[in-house]
This record gives sequence, structure tokens and C-alpha cells, in this order.
Amino acid sequence: MRWQERARTDMLPKFARAGLSHYAHKCTFRKFVGLPSLLAIVMLASGLPKAQEVPETIDDMTAKYHFLTADDTLAILDEEGKLKGYIEVTQPENESDDILTFDIVDGSRKGSRVVFRTNKIHGKYYRFSGTVERGKGHEQKDPDYFRLTGDLDIVTVNSDTGQEKPQAVRVMLKSFGASERSED
Repeated sequence: MRWQERARTDMLPKFARAGLSHYAHKCTFRKFVGLPSLLAIVMLASGLPKAQEVPETIDDMTAKYHFLTADDTLAILDEEGKLKGYIEVTQPENESDDILTFDIVDGSRKGSRVVFRTNKIHGKYYRFSGTVERGKGHEQKDPDYFRLTGDLDIVTVNSDTGQEKPQAVRVMLKSFGASERSED
């Protein structure tokens, strides 16, 4: 044997040099079957998905939420999945009305899925489609206890043609904290 072949042979484990049959002969049945079983268990365990947090079920999402600006408010009353409430939108100073109140005329919640639509005022209304989830607040009195995340359409209706022009906005609306709420 040349020195390169001998060096290569010395690097191999003893059972590989002697051949698999020699190794199997020295090995007990339990060891021989146990090793592949152990490898299979380890491979399966590493391939299993990690335990995922199950989202907390929200039974009642009744709250006031921050709307598009700091002065705007979305108030929702959840009555077993039927949503009622309003959106108060502060108008610019050059408008005649200080605050416009858009009532929720059609709204529902099924599980975490939330949809609602408001009435039309001055050729404009809102519709929302998204989900309700727990926010970062720990107690219901904390800010951001609930979150509404989804698509808000600000729909402008042409008074002459009746044609609707929606402006889609992706929003995350956070619930007020107890110290932020005005007493009604």
C-alpha cells in the first residue's frame, strides 16, 4: 500500500475498515435497531412545528377607539356579534360643523372578523373590514387593550351621478385607556 492509501485508511473508523458485516456481528440487535430509531425520533422532533400561541378569544369588543386623527373617535357596542356605535370626526375649522357623527348602520363580528358601515353625511361614509385582537394593554382599562386592524374605505359619493369613489386606507385602531375616555 502506498502511504496516501494507508493515511486514508487510518482515518476511517475501525468498523468501516473491517466492513459493515463485521460491525453488525459485534453489535447487539438492540444497539443496531436503537440507533436508527433514535435518529428517526430526533429528526421527527426537529421537524415538528413549535407550539404557537392561540389568539385569545374576544367575547365583547365594546370600547372607544382612536380613529384617523387624535380628535376622532370610533365607539363600538358589541351585542353578541351585532355592532352598533358611531364615528365622531372633527371637521376642519373652515367647515360649518365642528364634529360630524357617522352612525354605524350595519355591523357584525364573527369570531375575530369585524365589518361595519356607517350612514352617509355630506356625500361621505366609512366602511371597515378587518379583525379584532388583543393589543399591548394588560387590562381593559389600559390603552391599546383591543386593536382593530384592517382596511378602512372612506367613500365619497358624487351627488349628481351617485358614483362612489372609495379611498382605501390600511389602519390599526387602538382602544382608549380609562384615563383617555371622556365621560358621556
